[in-house]
Amino acid sequence: MKRVTIYDVANEAKVSLATVSRVINGLEIVREDTRARVELAIEKLGYKPNAIAQGLALQKTTTIALVVPEASFNYTGQIINGLLDVAKIYKYNIMLHTTTEGILEINEIIENIIKSRVDGVVIFNDKLLYNELKELTKYQFPIVLIGNRMSENNVACVYVDIERAAYELALQYISRGQKDIAIIQDRKNSYAINQLIRGVTRAFEENQLKFEQYIEIPAMYRSSYEFLSNYFKDKRHDLIIAYRDSQALAAINAANENNIPVPKEMEIICVIDTKYNAMVRPRLSSFSIPSYDLGAVAMRMMTKLLHQEVFEEREIELSYLFTPRQSTK
Repeated sequence: MKRVTIYDVANEAKVSLATVSRVINGLEIVREDTRARVELAIEKLGYKPNAIAQGLALQKTTTIALVVPEASFNYTGQIINGLLDVAKIYKYNIMLHTTTEGILEINEIIENIIKSRVDGVVIFNDKLLYNELKELTKYQFPIVLIGNRMSENNVACVYVDIERAAYELALQYISRGQKDIAIIQDRKNSYAINQLIRGVTRAFEENQLKFEQYIEIPAMYRSSYEFLSNYFKDKRHDLIIAYRDSQALAAINAANENNIPVPKEMEIICVIDTKYNAMVRPRLSSFSIPSYDLGAVAMRMMTKLLHQEVFEEREIELSYLFTPRQSTK
């Protein structure tokens, strides 16, 4: 079946191509009777306007770029689903870009994205440091961050306050007399780990205590598990906090191998809740984060930036819920 083109619509409505283009793009400089004739021709022929052609006419492409770390796909699926659902409502297309790690690569990706004429960029990357995030503000281009808290004139964000989650968690344990709380270093997620440290430190200081149990993984060790297997030979804590499921699992396995039963003698919490947390034994206690809502809200914020809508909150915080499982008492 022959594809219907803008030329066919122009011939059917007996108008110029420019007039059809103005009607398609919603421009008001078209007489109502002419507009009605063009719309009738579009409906009759079943013409579907090309989104890229429409975008060029308006200096927009109706396309949003989404940048996510390649390694995070196991827990970004719902974020992407939420973003896609809102994008459909506002008739935007999503172009997915993946990155491994490092701000230099992200900067290069964003510059290439801008050259491809997308309308805006949504970034989910929980490995970025604050100084690296500040680099993004040089772009005079709408950017929405998921997970990282920062905003400027052209940058907005939606996030979950991990620092507050760590603070409230530490307060609960301290109130029960369990003050030996440790955080495992995560080389790949320094930004998130710093948030955890700030939260736990604040809880300790409010109780006239000093937080000192930050478990650093020496550079000579290639994995957390390799280090923790030796670490737990002569050390243990009331509570271990790990950011990722892989580190929490490493801690559980290393503890078991050193005859430290979890959670009887040592509790372990994984901050990020993934599908694997409920599959392992003991099942991992963690924080349920509204991933779908993070994506949906991020896309709605992007539409507001693109349409230059006035909105007061450029930093939107979503709530979390602690989900106790078998790795805690």
